Amino acid sequence: MPFPLIDRITELDPAAGRIRASKVLSLAEEYLQDHFPRFPVMPGVLALEAIYQASAYLVLWRDEFRRPAVSLAEARNIKYAEFVMPGDRLVIESHWLRELDEERVLLRAEGRVRGAVAVSGRLVVRRTLGDALGEAARQRTRELLRRRIELIWRPEGAAAGEG
Repeated sequence: MPFPLIDRITELDPAAGRIRASKVLSLAEEYLQDHFPRFPVMPGVLALEAIYQASAYLVLWRDEFRRPAVSLAEARNIKYAEFVMPGDRLVIESHWLRELDEERVLLRAEGRVRGAVAVSGRLVVRRTLGDALGEAARQRTRELLRRRIELIWRPEGAAAGEG
C-alpha cells in the first residue's frame, strides 16, 4: 500500500471480522489541486482505495500476516453517494463476509462522511504468500505491515500513546 489513505484505526476485531478506520481529508492533499480546483473533492477511486486499504488491514490481521501479499481482486456494486471534501473525516467500516476460496475473501465495506454513506460496496481481497519474494522479503513485509497497523491503531477513547 504505497499510497496510505488510512490515518487511524479505531476498532479492529479479527474474531468478529470487523474494522473501523478513518481518513481526514486535508486541503493539503496534492491531488485536490487538480480534482477540482474550484470544488476540491476526493476522487471516487481514492475513496474506493481507502475502503480497500481498511479491508486489507482486517484481512492481514485476521490471517496473522501469514499471507502478506494482498490485493484488490474485485470491487462489486460500488456506489458513490456523497462528496468527500477537505475537512471531512471519511469513516470506514469493513466486515468480513466469507472466504471464497484459499486465496480470496469477500468483504462488505462502506465509507461515511457527515453521517451519510459516501462510498459502499463489496470487495474481494486476494491474499497470497507473494511467491516472487523470498522468505526474508516476506518476513520484512509482514513486519512492516504489522508496524504500520500498530502505528495507526488507536481505539476510540484511548489516550495518545495508548492502544
